[in-house]
Amino acid sequence: MRLLALVAVPLLAAGVAALPTRRFPSWRTSLLVATASVHTALVGSLWVAPATPMLNGWLAVDALGLVVLTVTTILFVLTSVYTVGYLARVPRRDGRAFVSGLLAFLAATSLVALSQHLAMLWVGMEATTLAVAPLIFHRHDRRALEAVWKYLLISSVGIALALLGTFFLATAQADVPGRALILSDLVSHARELHASWLRAAFLFLLVGFGTKMGLAPMHTWKPDTYGEAPSLVSGLMAGALTSCAFLGVARVTEVAMAAGLGPFVQPVLIGFGLLSLLVAAAFILGQSDVKRLLAYSSVEHMGLLVLGLGLGGVGAYGTVLHLINNGLSKGWLFLVAGNMVLATGSSSAAANRGLVRTLPVSGALLVLGLFAITGSPPFGLFVSEFTILRAAVGAGHLWIAAVMLLLLAVIFVGMATLLLGVALGEPDAREAPVRESGWLLVGPVTLAAMVLVLGVYLPGPLQTVLAHAAAALGGRAP
Repeated sequence: MRLLALVAVPLLAAGVAALPTRRFPSWRTSLLVATASVHTALVGSLWVAPATPMLNGWLAVDALGLVVLTVTTILFVLTSVYTVGYLARVPRRDGRAFVSGLLAFLAATSLVALSQHLAMLWVGMEATTLAVAPLIFHRHDRRALEAVWKYLLISSVGIALALLGTFFLATAQADVPGRALILSDLVSHARELHASWLRAAFLFLLVGFGTKMGLAPMHTWKPDTYGEAPSLVSGLMAGALTSCAFLGVARVTEVAMAAGLGPFVQPVLIGFGLLSLLVAAAFILGQSDVKRLLAYSSVEHMGLLVLGLGLGGVGAYGTVLHLINNGLSKGWLFLVAGNMVLATGSSSAAANRGLVRTLPVSGALLVLGLFAITGSPPFGLFVSEFTILRAAVGAGHLWIAAVMLLLLAVIFVGMATLLLGVALGEPDAREAPVRESGWLLVGPVTLAAMVLVLGVYLPGPLQTVLAHAAAALGGRAP
């Protein structure tokens, strides 16, 4: 029942939050925090005692799904606390559409993480699109409308391609014993699948779910969407939504690798990974808006995820670890960006210079976040990026390692130029430091602490789950 509860509880709460009453608007944020807390407790129980698969194996939790589910619930519970302070600061609304949309998003992402039936996984990804669109349009202005229209248009194309890929995968399994589109049956009979249809399924699912991830060249929705959406929504998209989309790519990769299609699959993944790093490096240079900068940083890290997956070996382990670190770091930085926007009304660098003077805590978190997100020690992303680099060197792909290091250096320079200017620059008018709300700081401070801890210590249970997830993807632990 825990697996059903992980989807049903936030879905029911979303329905309650959508009730048309304005008498006590604060109850919606209380409902949001309470539901997020229950969801986190349920996910925590899965780490203690595994849950029995349900619905004939359609719903189950494996190592990789547990990682995605854990990242999602951590981000969501901290974002829900942030939402209390956020809705208190924005122009007065009852929060009906906003809170219900957030809870529907939690239900949809939970469904994706728990789905062992790949058609159900597709349904969950489509549900995330529908849940998040009203959140992007929260400001109800022209730029937000353009952003949500672009997001829906490009995402719809991607999700349609993923649907075709799912059909192709079912066709590849047509004459093979086992339950249709159930991951464990696909993997166990992978050698019997029709290879040509499986290749087609892999390509369509990679491009389809890669569009939702924001891999280049399917990334064009990201800068506008992340730039115009409320920062807490951008953080959930960059940390949780992209992790769910990566899960779709990882599932079909798992099947293809089990079928012996590694020589076909791995070069494609490596190509998309390097292209995403190249595009991110090119567009990060010269950026003048913090949220758009973080959007291109997300393109970079999506590239690193598929690059590690394509390299295999310890690269698969590094990818799963990087999934955690990137998700937490993106949530951290977007919440800090949200504090900037609440203070100045803009995420542009020019409007936020001297952040350490005007918002001291957020300014310090921004500087720390710069070093975390660019893979500097002692933060967790250094460990995961180094593991992916180690996989490239260990496999004899020295040119991949060299290109990766070069592009990461360019990205560091571009991000440092903008973010250090924002944090340490001279403000246009000298202002007194602002006392920052605790509701708006709990989330980013907690996420920063987690990313720091993951850079110096990996708990034993987490190491075990990472090793199992890497093994399922055809890799291994270091």
